[in-house]
Amino acid sequence: MESEGKPYDLAERTFQFALSVRLFFRQHKWDPVSWTDVTQVIRSSGSVAANFIEANEGLSTDDSLYRFRLCKKEARESGLWLQLIEDTNPVNQEQEQQFTALKQEASELVKILATIIRNKTK
Repeated sequence: MESEGKPYDLAERTFQFALSVRLFFRQHKWDPVSWTDVTQVIRSSGSVAANFIEANEGLSTDDSLYRFRLCKKEARESGLWLQLIEDTNPVNQEQEQQFTALKQEASELVKILATIIRNKTK
């Protein structure tokens, strides 16, 4: 079940986000000043997916909630790194569209995870 081409299954969606980040950065050369930022966004995007899996397998409600909070933090961090890389590198129109899509997905994941956290703490 998909909405607007995005997986309905959040585990799959977080995986696709991490995969999209990796595929995007793999196909371009970046200024050396951005290498650390590229490494960071690759790590944080993967952490969103990994912590989502951990949250679903949580040992307790508190453990799951902690992992969901980590997911949200890492999604927000991914957005930061993406913005920094975009702002410090010359990008063409295609790259700009890809950055926009990745930043949008990071933002949507933050909102979804915030809703999950809010519902679990009621």
